[in-house]
Order: sequence, then structure tokens, then C-alpha cells
Amino acid sequence: MTTTAQRREEIFHYIQIHQKGEVNYFSELYDVSEVTIRNDLNHLEKKGCVTRCYGGALLNNQFAFERPLNDKKQLNCDIKEKLGEYAASLVQSGDKIIIDSGSTTEQITHYLNPKHNLVVMTNGINIAYHLANQENIEVMVSGGVMRHNSYSLHGTSGEEFLAGFRFNKLFLGVDGFDKVDGITTPHQGEANINRKMVEAAQTVIAVTDSSKFNRQSFCLIARPEQLNILITDSGIPQDYVEQLTEMGVDVHIVDASA
Repeated sequence: MTTTAQRREEIFHYIQIHQKGEVNYFSELYDVSEVTIRNDLNHLEKKGCVTRCYGGALLNNQFAFERPLNDKKQLNCDIKEKLGEYAASLVQSGDKIIIDSGSTTEQITHYLNPKHNLVVMTNGINIAYHLANQENIEVMVSGGVMRHNSYSLHGTSGEEFLAGFRFNKLFLGVDGFDKVDGITTPHQGEANINRKMVEAAQTVIAVTDSSKFNRQSFCLIARPEQLNILITDSGIPQDYVEQLTEMGVDVHIVDASA
């Protein structure tokens, strides 16, 4: 028998694919009352991923949905490469840094070769793979359970491991960025280990293309004021630039067309 949590996850998956879903359809599919389905949709609306409408719900396209890493790599890839190259330019020889998992942060790894005596901690299997053959870099992997779609590690073992170190810089990936709430992600385990990264770093640097702005998700990673630097492209809304600058965040806008 399908549990409430499973049913809600399946309903959400259906709405993601079809952009909408109807109460009577789900009621017949799961053989439950329409009241139960309305409660399910109300729950999803409170989470921010759907918007209730007459007879059902619509997908909220402002919600920061998680995509498999291989799909992410196909999106805005030229911009991500430029952002990664610029982020790598902020790394100094001898630095001890954290590179968060993700498709944009992965680009940083391609530009670290000229640096010397680096220590890189990561929770991304893809990040560690790209750095494995660079003799000038000592690679540390956080440990934990791997998420197959994202090749990222999470769990209490990784969180505890991170707590024992201090790093010069953190390069943090972004699923959703709201100028009030800050950086969020759909996965609680990711959020937990990312928060430990923020605590362990002297300088917190968010790296994101501008498609992630005005998007929110379930789990908070960092408030805007916790960031020291934001690296993004010229698509960032001007009100974000102004508000973040007022908070003391150093906004670096990369010319992706150069």
C-alpha cells in the first residue's frame, strides 16, 4: 500500500512532467477520497512546488527543482565554463579550499593546474575525479552516502569530517537563490553538509549562473549575508546586485560573451 509520503512524491513527479494535475484523476488512481488528494496538494503548495487551482494544481516554475548532474551539464554550459574559470582565478597557491558538488563548480577544476600546494575538500565524486591526476593538489573527499543523480556525498560522517578542518575558501553551488532567503536546495542531506562547509570556511563564495535567481527550494543552506562573494553573469537582476551589495556581499559579474 502506498504511504502518504510516497503518494505525494508520485503526485509531484506527475505534475513535474505534465505541468498540472487534477484532484479527480489522483483520487481514482490511488483509490482515496478527493479530500485526501486536496490535502496532498495543499501540502505540496506549502512546500512551494505547486500552485493550487480549481480542481487541482499547477507546477510552480519558480521552484528550484533538482535535475540530474548530466542534465545540468547541458544547461548554460558556456556561461558555467566562464564562471568556473573566473572562480579558479581567486584561488592562490597554498590555499585550502572546498569545492561543492555541482556542474558549475566542476568547471573550477579545469583551471586549477597552474596553482601549487593546494588542498581541495569536496563532496562531489565528479570533482574528485577531475582532480585525481593533478599532482599539485591534495584531494580530500568528505565521505558519506552517494546520491546517484548528482554524484554528491552527504550524511553525518561527512558533516563530522568537515567539522575538524578550517579552509580559506568555499566555492558553493546553487540550486535556488532568493535575495531575502538566500541559497536553498531540494535535498536536506545536501543542505546539511553545505551548512557545515559554510561554517568551516573563512570566505564563502557562491558560484551560479543567473537562471538560479528568484528561485527557492525546501532546505536553507545560507542566508545572503553569510556570503562574502557572489560570482555570476550579467543576467542577475539589478535589485539583487543592489541589495546584496548593501549587505556587504562582493558581487562579481563575469562577461560570458568574452
